[in-house]
Amino acid sequence: MPAAGADSGLPRAQAKLGVAYSEGRRVPQNYAQAVRWYQLAADQGDIVAQLNLGVSYATGQGVQQDNITAYMWFTLAAPRSSEAAQNRESVATEITPEQIAESQRLARVWKPTDQP
Repeated sequence: MPAAGADSGLPRAQAKLGVAYSEGRRVPQNYAQAVRWYQLAADQGDIVAQLNLGVSYATGQGVQQDNITAYMWFTLAAPRSSEAAQNRESVATEITPEQIAESQRLARVWKPTDQP
């Protein structure tokens, strides 16, 4: 279980712990906890977490459904993930051009954080 590394701020371990909570693997299934760990890792630039956070926002699992935020996370992950690019195109059919522009703006100003 990657909990020790996740608690230490290691983004890959945080992303894996998010997946464990999402799937109920060795921990009780808890989408809100999954999102918590995805967010910590995604904020540090972890592609798996960015993709999974986008999925969480697109589906509303663990967070309020928000296609603008989903599109933003998919945009950040898309250069390194064809799945994220496909998901972004799917979400684009659900939002207006103005909302896409806002999502793109949010992605442009996003900066990774360092965690202790």
